Formats: sequence, C-alpha cells, structure tokens
Amino acid sequence: MAACLFCGIVAGTVPAFKVVDTPDGVGFLDVRPVFKGHVLLVPRPHVSQLTDLPADLLPGFFTLVQRVAGAVPQALGAQGTFVANNNVVSQSQPHLHVHVVPRTKGDGLRGFFWPRTKYASDEEAHSYAARIGSALGKDPEGVVVTPSG
Repeated sequence: MAACLFCGIVAGTVPAFKVVDTPDGVGFLDVRPVFKGHVLLVPRPHVSQLTDLPADLLPGFFTLVQRVAGAVPQALGAQGTFVANNNVVSQSQPHLHVHVVPRTKGDGLRGFFWPRTKYASDEEAHSYAARIGSALGKDPEGVVVTPSG
C-alpha cells in the first residue's frame, strides 16, 4: 500500500533501524519506544489488523514474534518482555504490528500507560538494533539473520 509507512519500511523506501528482515516479517525499533530496544514487528504484506492476517501467515509471523521476544532480553540484559498488539483502537499505523518491549522488574510500566522515550542519537538507536539483531543471529535452529540498518 503506497501511503502506508510500515509498507515503506518493509520495501526499504522508508529508513528504519531494522532488527530483522525475513520472509515472514520485518522488525524495527519503534521511534518513540516505551523503553529503548522496543521493537515493532510487521508482516510483509499490508494487513490492517490481526483479524485480517491470512491463516497461512500466522505460524511464520508469530514464530518471528516469539524469536524476537526471546532475543530482546538476551541482547539487552532485560528480565523479560511485554508483547502487545492493538487492533484499530490505539493502533498508530493501519498496518498490523506487534510490540516487543524489554521489561525489567521495577521499570515503572503500569498497566496500559505507555510513557515514551527517545534515543539520544541515530547511533544509539543503531546500537540497540544491532544488539537485538545479533542475538537473533544466534537462532538455535541455525537460521542466520543479519541486522540491517
């Protein structure tokens, strides 16, 4: 879809700090992260919301979500992750996206209030993307994923 920001990121025409780029989807840093290392994962085809994702794409896309949810704590020293998806309401872009947010006990996140932060520079954002992408490159199934920036 030509006017979709996330489709532009998938196509490579809109710059993003990509964490992973696979046939099942693309992961990149949220430009307004809840916590640094907050990744958005999108399927390659334009799909507005989860209920529109074709059933045959579910396994690959959510395997990617699962892998990123495992890589984020490993890469960033977090204790866990918060994984979330909005459909229509509170969906900032009309393209299905899943949030993977690094979490640490006592980090201050309460309920669904998501305070936002910023990266100090593009270099800092790139370092977070590279660390998570590197952790994904250590996939136990032998799939090598190279981060792109």
